[in-house]
This record gives sequence, C-alpha cells and structure tokens, in this order.
Amino acid sequence: MTTAVPTYHALKVDAQKCIGCTHCMTSCPTEAIRIRNGLAVIEQKRCVDCGRCMRKCPAKAIFVEQDDLDKIKSFKYRVVLFPSVMIGQFPENYSEDQIYAALLKIGFTHVYEVEQPIGFLKESIRESCKKDKDHRPHISTFCPSIVRLIRIRYPSLAENLIHCKAPHDLGAHFALEQLMAQGANRDEIGLFYVTPCIAKMSAVKSPLGEKESIVNGIINMNELYNKVRKNISTKEAPDTSDQRATLTRDGILWSLTRGEARHFGERSMAIDGIHNVVKFLERLENEEVPDIDFLELRACDQSCAGGNLLSGNRFLTSERLERRAKRYQPAIKFKNHPIQEMAATLKPKLALDAIKPNPVFILDQDREKALEKMSKMQRIICFLPGIDCGACGAPNCQALAEDMVNQKAKMSDCVFLQQTWQEENKISTSKALKNMEKKWGKDRFKADCNKRGRRNEGF
Repeated sequence: MTTAVPTYHALKVDAQKCIGCTHCMTSCPTEAIRIRNGLAVIEQKRCVDCGRCMRKCPAKAIFVEQDDLDKIKSFKYRVVLFPSVMIGQFPENYSEDQIYAALLKIGFTHVYEVEQPIGFLKESIRESCKKDKDHRPHISTFCPSIVRLIRIRYPSLAENLIHCKAPHDLGAHFALEQLMAQGANRDEIGLFYVTPCIAKMSAVKSPLGEKESIVNGIINMNELYNKVRKNISTKEAPDTSDQRATLTRDGILWSLTRGEARHFGERSMAIDGIHNVVKFLERLENEEVPDIDFLELRACDQSCAGGNLLSGNRFLTSERLERRAKRYQPAIKFKNHPIQEMAATLKPKLALDAIKPNPVFILDQDREKALEKMSKMQRIICFLPGIDCGACGAPNCQALAEDMVNQKAKMSDCVFLQQTWQEENKISTSKALKNMEKKWGKDRFKADCNKRGRRNEGF
C-alpha cells in the first residue's frame, strides 16, 4: 500500500504576528481558513496558494517559505530562469543589458527568460487540443492556482485541462539542452526559477502531472528584484542580446492577460482574478456557458503582472511589457530559424500526464452519509443568523454548519445562539465567555492600546 505524498504549500502563518482579525479568512476563495484559539489556521487540502490571504493580512503574519539564494553556490553552472514579467518591474531607464549584468554579478553564470522559444509550447498546446476533441473548452494549465482549484472544487472539469507544461519547464529544458550541448554535465547545472507568485513555488515543489520538477530551486521574485536593484550599474553594460536571441513578442506577452488566449481558436476567453474565475467555473460546470474553444484562467488580476511576489505596480508592468514586446519579432518569424532543430528534443518534454481530480468540497465519500450530512446542515442553518459575521471563526454560516456536521465546530461557536441561550438561562455567562476565549484566545477581550489602529500603535 502506497502512502500519498502530501501536497506542498508555501504559505505559512506566523503565530507571533497573527492577530486573528479574519481578513484572510473572509478573502479566501476556497474557504480554507478558520480562526482557532485566536490564530488563523490554513486547511491544506483546500488551499490553492493563490496568496489572497497574504495580500489581505494587515499584520503581515502570512508569509512564504522559500529556498535560500546561497543554494546556487552548490553548482558549477548556475542558471537563473525568469519570466519576462520580471523585466517589466524595472523602470525603463534600466536597459535589458544592465539587468542581465546585475544577475550575473549576483552569482549566476547563465541568464534565461523562460518564454524563449515559446513557439514550441504553442505547437504543443495546439497538438494537445487537436488530440482531445471530447473535452471542450480546453483549459490552460499555465496558472497552478487554477489547476489546483479545478482539481478540488470543479473535479468534473479536470479532463478539460490541457496536457502541457508551463513556460518555466520549457525554459529549463531549453537551457539544459544548450548547456549540455556545450559540454556541461547534468549534475553540474543548477536551474533556479524566479517566481512571480506563490502558486508556482508550490507547483515546483509538488508538481501535478509529472513526478518531479526539472527545476532545482525556486526564488522569490520580490527578493531577487531588490538584490538586482542593489547590484545594478547605471554605466553601459556588456551586450547580452545573444542570450535573448530566440525571445519573441509572443513570449514577452505570454504571462499577461490574453497572452495565451489570442493564439488558440476563434472562440477563446481570458479571465483574470480568482474570484472572477470561480464565478465563471460555476457557470461552466452548470453548462451555462456557450460553445468556447479555449480558456485562459489566471488567479491574479492582470495575470502575472499582478503576481503576489512582485513589487511593482501591475498596470505599469503590463504597459512596459507591451512596449518592450514591440521591439521583438513575432514567433512566426522563427519558423526557419536554426532553433527549430531543437523542436524534436524539446516538444516531447513538454507533455504532461493527465491531472486527476481530488474533490474536497464534498461532505462525505459515502453518498448516503453525504445526503444525511446535507440534511443535517440544512437543519442547522435554520438556527444560524445568516449574516456571515465570521465571529464563529468560520467565513460564513454555511461554512460553520459544514464544520459542525464534520465534527469540527459546535453550535455554541455562534455568538448569536450563545446570546439567545444566555437570555433563556440555558448557559451561564462565565461558560459563554469561556467558549469565546476558546475560539479567540484568553487575552482577546482585554484592553490593549498597542494593537494595530489603537491609541499607542507603534510605541
């Protein structure tokens, strides 16, 4: 009997900083967060690593676990792989050569933007869609948060996911083939991907549709951006344009909204922002969407330009990338380029195994028990106030009722019911207070003028 390997999640909660304010809980699109003993607790099975909770946390208590940059020192050839969206972070007074030179100064030996040569990935996606005519619309696997969301919440749509890897895999295989062709051994090459979002961290550590990622380490883009800014020179840098020889206009725009959708089918759609995606997938699952060929779904607003590990403004980043893309040729111009000789080697490596559904939004695996729990839930909801205040530690009354039937919460967690029971002398005031302390922590109800927004904040 094999034991399932738990899915890696990069998001963690710092118990010393968390104030149990519920901002994270109410913003989570998968209702993965509860407040227990005054602290936010992330239910790993429901988390899709979209990072909404980290953005909303006023105490900066939610953080990401990441690899140490010193890890690159273990390799002779240290390859930095990054999406073009990283270049869009820098003000335009810095040239591409200056940014590349700063990355080399930090300690990398080779610099690759992952979207080159994007033409191979486009062809692989077209071939994958052509083979599978039964499951339309075809849904892109570019955004790992969306892939995880579909697996756990919309399992009937898992078959619509395209069996193709993401651009960082393309960039990694491309760099690896080039270096090995120059005589480097595989174990001498370290591939480090600079990610604009938390979900891609988890996708590298716990890939779906493949046994393990080709990437050796993952780097927070925000952290690397700050290091590059410290090391960048305003003087003229050596010409590094040969390292971008196969970068195309299509590749630079790939990570922006409609970067993929514009290439696949007359009826293609691009949706960004995870709450927008959730609403659309509900319509799609209920067969309320007209005939669509291709869906590009991204968790962040403005796609990767709005990634949660970026430091720049997402609108400025998009505008810079669009301006930059105009200086490059479209991918179609590379049809007779010598790079095409690598197509036979690279394209098979972009194939992804089928991604199996993993539904967690069900009350029970046993249908009969699930129906019993549903009936019980409906009866419980009759007694709850239905105002979704979150004071019970669950994001809404429906979620509290679900927790109750799964033995994770009690009726006394609802403050309104407790108040009613006190009025009816069914529960003492001291018992009611103890229940509240259990949920929110013992010192929660004491005056504290040093908390955020209070009189002595900052002292």
